[in-house]
Amino acid sequence: MTNPESPMVTALKLKRKSRQLEITFDTGETFQISCEMLRVYSPSAEVHGHGNPVLVTHKKNVNIKELTPVGNYAVKITFDDGHDTGLFSWQILHGLATNQVELWENYLARLRAAKASREPLIDMAVKYYK
Repeated sequence: MTNPESPMVTALKLKRKSRQLEITFDTGETFQISCEMLRVYSPSAEVHGHGNPVLVTHKKNVNIKELTPVGNYAVKITFDDGHDTGLFSWQILHGLATNQVELWENYLARLRAAKASREPLIDMAVKYYK
């Protein structure tokens, strides 16, 4: 199921406070990918639009709720916005990790072109007191 040349993930560490997923590969490489980037580049059909990628917006504060191993080749990520349909293979994670700068710049350019925003529609962290 995976490309034999694709590195294997040896460790995943969720850093909830900084909204980062630290990924270590069997090559010795360690990367940190933001939860937002993982969410907007989810390999799900919902995001990829069956060949016509959907621009995912308003995910600046998204976090990961749960990581579920899938065999020895992928992880299912459940995000706190309820999205949980993408399977992140080791190959996909390595591609996201090693191409972060280019992918992020592409995402920001798509947001600008669509006059869209990363900002959440409702900031759930805001507390209202009477």
